[in-house]
Amino acid sequence: MAKKPKVLPSLEWLAPRLRLSRVLSLVFFFALILLLTVNNLQFADLHGARTGVILAIELVPLALLLPGILLGNARAHAWACFVVNLYFIKGVLAAFDPSRSVFGWMEVLLSLALFVSALLFVRWKFQTDRKLTGEDLA
Repeated sequence: MAKKPKVLPSLEWLAPRLRLSRVLSLVFFFALILLLTVNNLQFADLHGARTGVILAIELVPLALLLPGILLGNARAHAWACFVVNLYFIKGVLAAFDPSRSVFGWMEVLLSLALFVSALLFVRWKFQTDRKLTGEDLA
C-alpha cells in the first residue's frame, strides 16, 4: 500500500509561526552572544589568558552564522542548530562548577531556546517555500 501523503499547513497558519520563530531565533542568538561577551569581560577567571583571544574563540562560530541568521536563511538556522550544541555542552559543564553555575544554566537555557526556535524556523520556512511553489498535497 502507498503511504498517504502529509498535508502541508496553510499559509495563514504558517506565517505568524514563521515570524515568531525568526524573531525568537534572533533574540536568543544575540542574547547568547551578549552572555558570552559579558561573562568573559566581567566575571570569568581566565587564569592569565588574554580575554580577547578567549572571546574570539567563543564567538567565531556564531560570527560565521551571523550573516545568514540576519538574512533569515533557513540553512544558516539549520547550521545554528548544530553549532549551538557546543554552547549547550559548555554550559552543562559550567553548571556543575559551583562558581560558574548561574552562567552555566543561563548558557544551557539560551542555547536550548535557540536550538528549538531555529529548528522550528527551518521546518516552517521549508513548509512555506513548498506551499508557495505549489506543492500542495491536500
